[in-house]
Amino acid sequence: MGSTNGYDALLVVSFGGPEKPGDVMPFLENVVRGRGVPRERLLEVEAHYQGFGGVSPINRQCRDLIAALDVDVPVYWGNRNWHPFLEDTVRRMTQDGVRKAAAFVTAAYSSYSSCRQYLDDIARARAAVPGAPEIVKLRHYYDHPGFVAAMADHTREALARLPEGVRDDARLVFTAHSIPVSMARTAGPTGGAYEAQLRTAAALVTEQVDPGRSWDLVWQSRSGPPHVPWLEPDVCDHLEALHGEGVPAAVLVPIGFVSDHMEVVYDLDVEAAATADKLGMPLTRAATAGVHPRFVSMVRELLEEPEPAPCAAACCPAPVRPARQE
Repeated sequence: MGSTNGYDALLVVSFGGPEKPGDVMPFLENVVRGRGVPRERLLEVEAHYQGFGGVSPINRQCRDLIAALDVDVPVYWGNRNWHPFLEDTVRRMTQDGVRKAAAFVTAAYSSYSSCRQYLDDIARARAAVPGAPEIVKLRHYYDHPGFVAAMADHTREALARLPEGVRDDARLVFTAHSIPVSMARTAGPTGGAYEAQLRTAAALVTEQVDPGRSWDLVWQSRSGPPHVPWLEPDVCDHLEALHGEGVPAAVLVPIGFVSDHMEVVYDLDVEAAATADKLGMPLTRAATAGVHPRFVSMVRELLEEPEPAPCAAACCPAPVRPARQE
């Protein structure tokens, strides 16, 4: 392995998820704290988790990724919303004598929720722990060859599962977590980076899979109140539109995620699959990057790159939540 730029630890930072039924509501309350999400919506989402035994796949995928990493420094893991919490992990790193750590965040793109909020989480955890190590967030990796190769392989595998008669004309439907339009407009140093980076990633994957194939970028997992505009179209609405246009089949490619979340397994494997079944449209879903060997090696390559410049203070600002319109 090459240089690690003076890092003496790698910190994997993720969203977190419940691991038993009793975890679900406390976890969801952590996720939405301060956002005014109605209790009815929390109960609805809780039912999604309970339908999978109260367990999110994301923590297992984090453990699998950590087990697969081949790096020359100790690896730690801290979450935003559930155990192991980031502050507890930073405290353990401090006790272990870590002086400077690189942070690999399981979100590849620029936006408040996928970048700035994690930077704020890291700063808050460090402030709560006297003597905490310096923590440098590694760069966005949406266009890294390792991420692209992993998603291209998984997309080919999903295409191969379609019936042969519709495979050649199937549409690649890249999906990402919808965010408020106001957040999308301010993403990145000059705005619009979230959508632009996702389109770049989707184009790079398509180029490797089948350069001439049609593809779309759509959105999933909207959670905001109806009066707040979020990115559209929704994936289920888009499948209905494709069916109306005569598109015979589709492959869902969750390009906005690097590991399975409940949003992937419920919104795509349950809701979108049910929509396609109702339409009689053959549909498959590509796996997330997970522990694909190229994605795993990408983490090591990021650790060896020159230390990234810190984000500007005005980059990806916190969203201003509009008042409800009566």
